Amino acid sequence: MSTPAAPKQQEDYKLKDMKPQLGERWPHGGLRGGGGWISSERATSTYDLVEQMFYLYVQVVKAKDLPTNSVTGSCDPYVEVKLGNYKGKTQHFEKRTNPEWKQVFAFSKERIQASLLEVYVRDREVVTRDDYIGKVVFDMHEVPTRVPPDSPLAPQWYRLEDRQGNSKVRGEIMLAVWMGTQADEAFPESWHSDAASVQGEGVFNIRSKVYVSPKLWYLRVNVIEAQDVEPLDRGQPPQAFVKAHVGKQVLKTKICPTRTTNPLWNEDLIFVTAEPFEEQLTLTVENKVTSAKDEVMGRTVLPLTIFERRLDHRPVHSRWFNLEKFGFGVLEGDRRHEQKFSSRVHLRVCLEGAYHVLDESTMYISDVRPTVRQLWKNPVGILEVGILSAQGILQMKTKDGRGTTDAYCVAKYGQKWVRTRTIIESFNPKWNEQYTWEVYDPCTVITLGVFDNCHLGGNDKAAAAGGSQKDSRIGKVRIRLSTLEMDRIYTNSYPLLVLHPSGLKKMGELQLAVRFTCLSLANIIYLYGHPLLPKMHYLQPFTVNQLESLRFEAMNIVASRLGRAEPPLRKEVVEYMLDVDSHMWSMRRSKANFYRIVSLFAGAISMSRWLREVCHWKNPVTSVLVHVLFFILICYPELILPTIFLYMFLIGIWNYRFRPRHPPHMDTKLSWAEAVHADELDEEFDTFPTSKLQDVVRMRYDKLRSVAGRIQTVVGDIATQGERFQALLSWRDTRATSLFIIFCLMAAVILYVTPFRIIALVAGLFWLRHPRFRSKLPTVPSNFFRRLPSRADSML
Repeated sequence: MSTPAAPKQQEDYKLKDMKPQLGERWPHGGLRGGGGWISSERATSTYDLVEQMFYLYVQVVKAKDLPTNSVTGSCDPYVEVKLGNYKGKTQHFEKRTNPEWKQVFAFSKERIQASLLEVYVRDREVVTRDDYIGKVVFDMHEVPTRVPPDSPLAPQWYRLEDRQGNSKVRGEIMLAVWMGTQADEAFPESWHSDAASVQGEGVFNIRSKVYVSPKLWYLRVNVIEAQDVEPLDRGQPPQAFVKAHVGKQVLKTKICPTRTTNPLWNEDLIFVTAEPFEEQLTLTVENKVTSAKDEVMGRTVLPLTIFERRLDHRPVHSRWFNLEKFGFGVLEGDRRHEQKFSSRVHLRVCLEGAYHVLDESTMYISDVRPTVRQLWKNPVGILEVGILSAQGILQMKTKDGRGTTDAYCVAKYGQKWVRTRTIIESFNPKWNEQYTWEVYDPCTVITLGVFDNCHLGGNDKAAAAGGSQKDSRIGKVRIRLSTLEMDRIYTNSYPLLVLHPSGLKKMGELQLAVRFTCLSLANIIYLYGHPLLPKMHYLQPFTVNQLESLRFEAMNIVASRLGRAEPPLRKEVVEYMLDVDSHMWSMRRSKANFYRIVSLFAGAISMSRWLREVCHWKNPVTSVLVHVLFFILICYPELILPTIFLYMFLIGIWNYRFRPRHPPHMDTKLSWAEAVHADELDEEFDTFPTSKLQDVVRMRYDKLRSVAGRIQTVVGDIATQGERFQALLSWRDTRATSLFIIFCLMAAVILYVTPFRIIALVAGLFWLRHPRFRSKLPTVPSNFFRRLPSRADSML
């Protein structure tokens, strides 16, 4: 039973084609934008990559001249909008007869069954039932349709009616009612009928929003020297070093090699900061008294706004900054001003504007622009993504005794993040929201993630106190723009695959419509010959360790700033989208990367196997043809390079028939996710530092030692072969070196007097000789090379 299930499961993990009804379709029969061609109407058709969804919009603006309660003498009005079984309420105002609400209600047309829309104005009562003030009734067949890009429908004043609708009562309400789509400007901020169960602060957490990453800068602090720094013990010159703080980032210089009161370092410290600059640069000059004790000798606090912003590699001017003295008692605090000579530190500090601050892995980078806008190039294209829907999402939580999922989608490209609205209690949510990004480099990646919203109850403070309520990850999709054909609409269903401690699990499918529109083909071709990152990354590069630590700090800053938005884009969401744990050890990833390397050499291995068959005359016809080709190339050597390039051209033309028709997606076989061992998964999901029992850690350590031992052997063998090459001329083995240099002398003489074509012909014929003239023993050069000494003899 398990054998036929495996292919079906493989198919379930693959990308699927879709044929959704994209474009704008209106009741009068108009159709726009569905064909994927760029037409003159394109500017007005901003929602041509999603399926049309109709909504009844009710805009409640304000009321006037409302009657007061005869008992209380006041009026606490609110509005209730009722359409069939759906009810939406505005907030209530206390003691106000002319309230303003400015709220929009949206009812999905798919779920509308009533023929009347009723808008009630009520007076809220604390003890008794809310009093009825008046109502306005609309016939659904008379509601007008608003077609973008028409201006918004103007609200009108309506007189309130009594319960029976026979007569007018005191009071008026300003309303606008129309039939529109998700392209309407009122859509993002509307109250939605399918989210009527959400209360309190949770209402703000379900809305669609666009976020912008903070503007990140690298702060370069070049600590040059200090003067007149004195420790508490003035009889002993200090071992000085500088400690710098920017927010939670702390870096230190090396300890000055000489004990002196005028230490010199000339060392760079690199930090990540974000506008607006909320942190300050705090520098302390400290004395290394003992290995466990540091003594502060001076301190200065500098705002980041005073530093120069550098746009190229030219150095900025250095400056001296006075240090605030340390070591005086509280009662003697004024003695610091009695110092005749003040301690000071010499710095060269600048905000680097010509770098791109990496906050995501370079493997999945979505933006390569430098920090400063003046250095940006013109966009080369437009990326449009229609987030259509998800299908078959698994249950993520339990609510009122039944399983449910409240899904939303997040997309990140460049500095722009988008978040769709949350679809409540649905395993097949439909968003149909379209977003657009400017593309500055096609060799970038857009990342989309689907999450379960766990902040709908309005009790975020309690959740924060408990610390257990986090939005659960459902899955992620990456699309590399360079793999997309220009001006083509891709409509595909992507499997949402997630690794759990129990193994690989398909969480559902995400349905997308993607189009990459080219603005300048010449600029795109131009980019392919230029560096991916700004030139400062190559003129003054950072070390690998610096880049890794700076990326981690940048991710923390981005997560912190986006977490302060309203509604917040939470830390767990940002970290998942930015692959915060991509650098952590995983046996599964190591195996996957090893087999990726093996597959790279598969072509070379198959080529060498074919040549071996040619040399051993397994197929005489092929061997004869290779001999003929070899003779032609020997006679006409100028044809060698043209033949190679022509051959590669023909291979490329042939492979065009088999080019990928779909964007790339998560490959379970490539990721080694299907055959992964349970213990390896448990290790991958372990915390850092580990939280496992000692016996488990010991077992994993022993396994890691065995794997590392095999790697160590391979590395040693590679080193041995290289040292044997060095031994040819190093006279470690005098006889071997003597033989080799005599051979070199003879070869030089022969090559001087013999034409190269003859040498190449003889060598080729010898290599292609018939098996009858071959020996099964190793060749003489191979035997000679293996007898050469290496430095392995000197290893302990």
